[in-house]
Amino acid sequence: MLPEKFITSLEGLPGFNKESFVKTHQVPADFTAVRLNQLKSFDLATHPFMNKMTPIDWCSQGYYLSGRPSFVVDPLWHAGAYYVQEASSMFLHTIISQLADTEKYYKVLDLCAAPGGKTTLLANYFKNGLVVANETIKSRNAILEENCIRWGSDRIVVTQNDPSHFKALPNFFDFIIADAPCSGSGLFRKDPQAIQEWSEENVLHCSQRQERIIEESIAALQDGGYYIYSTCSYSFEEDEKIMDFIASMDGMQSVTIQVPSLTQIVTTISPKHQAQGFRFYPDKIKGEGFFIAVFQKQKAEYISQFSTPFQFATLSKKELANLETSYRLPEQLICIQHQDEIIALQEHCYSDLQTIRAKLYVKKMGMRIGALKGVDLVPAHDLAMSQWSTMPYPDISVELSDALQFLRRADFQLNGPKGWHSISYMNCRLGWVKILPNRLNNYYPNSWRILNY
Repeated sequence: MLPEKFITSLEGLPGFNKESFVKTHQVPADFTAVRLNQLKSFDLATHPFMNKMTPIDWCSQGYYLSGRPSFVVDPLWHAGAYYVQEASSMFLHTIISQLADTEKYYKVLDLCAAPGGKTTLLANYFKNGLVVANETIKSRNAILEENCIRWGSDRIVVTQNDPSHFKALPNFFDFIIADAPCSGSGLFRKDPQAIQEWSEENVLHCSQRQERIIEESIAALQDGGYYIYSTCSYSFEEDEKIMDFIASMDGMQSVTIQVPSLTQIVTTISPKHQAQGFRFYPDKIKGEGFFIAVFQKQKAEYISQFSTPFQFATLSKKELANLETSYRLPEQLICIQHQDEIIALQEHCYSDLQTIRAKLYVKKMGMRIGALKGVDLVPAHDLAMSQWSTMPYPDISVELSDALQFLRRADFQLNGPKGWHSISYMNCRLGWVKILPNRLNNYYPNSWRILNY
């Protein structure tokens, strides 16, 4: 049962229809949405539940599935071949496709990034860019990092900082995406427990927190850059009121976005500054509740002036030669050393990565390659998950039963020459094994293993 005060608070808001809204919340959704990782291809036609997908109008890589399958028993989910994401939030793809050139270099901040849905979307869209995925809460940051590793991009930096810390990077980012913590009313259909936690007081608390997050992060946006604000709340205080708050800030201007035709996405206008935003209602579109708006900074408040950037420990000529004995990396990468691990960084991002490392608490950046033991490379799990096509060791393809045994870190038989191998299922890598004369060593991360299925 939806709270009466909640329903009353929505009366008169653009697109709200009490009868159809309440009726929709009386039954669970009969669909799930996924977004494909186009850099990890597999045969959709032979996949057990992706062979009958239907496309999402506002995201070229987004699809609906009927019902909700068990993703934990699909090795391709573990391989990062797709991401399970709420369909409405994929509208971010429509927005950035109208604002950005995929070939250009952009610096993008996903400010409240966990669990990683928007981060992975951004990483694949900005294929020559740099995406900083930030999450303040430690436990959620660990989930974010795991999902970013699975996705396999070498352009993601995972940080764990309060929004106020980004003041240290004034006029730095081309895009800031703030999917702000909210009262969560847009997810009532998916999470009935959230209904019990809703209150008018919590809505006001969230609205105040959203204002603080914006105030403390907006200085990091470049002159001409875009600030994209979103919530999974229907409340005016967290949506239109925040649009007016952003529009009232010096130099911030609402940006008009074109909505795909034949959809019932509701355009809303803030009362004071006439800023444009979009409301997603589950009785009008195939998705959950969502709100999003875009603003552009017309002038920068600060000039970028950074102190001496962080100096990474680069590999010596001997170490590079030893690495090349085992593995020739893709072009335009710089290898650094961090706690006995080799990490590859994109050359064109290098100076920006130095600046980020100097100013923020970084959990992950670039691509972990592994550790050198003499001239032998002990590969990192991240490398197996990468979107790179070439690996240092040969691959062995396995069927579903063995793939699941590998993901459980359980015993299974594998024929092949001695040494390191990547394991793949349906053309997507799952991790590393080492075949020895009388046993098989499984290097799948112990904390990621499937416990029950």
